Amino acid sequence: MRILLAIFCGLLSISPLRADSAPKMNFVFVLIDDLGWADLSCYGSTFYETPHLDALARSGVKFTQAYAACPVCSPTRASIMTGRHPVRVDITDWIPGMHAKQDAMHRFLQVEDRNELPLEEVTIAELLRDAGYQTFFAGTWHLGGIGFLPTDQGFDVNHGGGHWGQPPAGYFAPWKNTYLQEHHDGEYTSSLRTTVDSAQFAKKGRPATYPCVPEKAGCMKVVSEYR
Repeated sequence: MRILLAIFCGLLSISPLRADSAPKMNFVFVLIDDLGWADLSCYGSTFYETPHLDALARSGVKFTQAYAACPVCSPTRASIMTGRHPVRVDITDWIPGMHAKQDAMHRFLQVEDRNELPLEEVTIAELLRDAGYQTFFAGTWHLGGIGFLPTDQGFDVNHGGGHWGQPPAGYFAPWKNTYLQEHHDGEYTSSLRTTVDSAQFAKKGRPATYPCVPEKAGCMKVVSEYR
């Protein structure tokens, strides 16, 4: 089975549905909020240690002349999803924005833009789905809530993606995320829950459905295979 695996502030896994189709190229896409270009060891950082990403860079192509569509999270996500400039999708500030008062204490006026990615926009997930891929989203969505979730924008499965820019109650369970099941108090969403679910999907074409406790050998085996 050919796999397309992307990390979208979490993990997004995609695999073809038709066994008789031509082989699909595997690739990895990584999006991390608030990560500067010089924050990785392979780009010169002497403070942060990023051995796995460094190894990935050594085995592939490293770009040095790239830029983000916007220095803010939601517009960048909208641009990546649609391939369009944030202004064209009318998302130019993080959702829902600052709601700044128009007074002397604020240098800029309130940005009046959308609070969700319009459904009429064509997303990369919809294009891949139409090309015969099964789509799985895990992580931070921050492009709209009910009616505008990943499953409304071309993804077959959504683990954790909602209108929030971060888990409503923090990164340790109970995190009170309607779209991400928690299995025990203290579970860490980023390094374990979404990683295990995404690795399970990449390996078997379906997300993990069993209770996963860090101390259990089976759970750690799945995690260790994809470190």
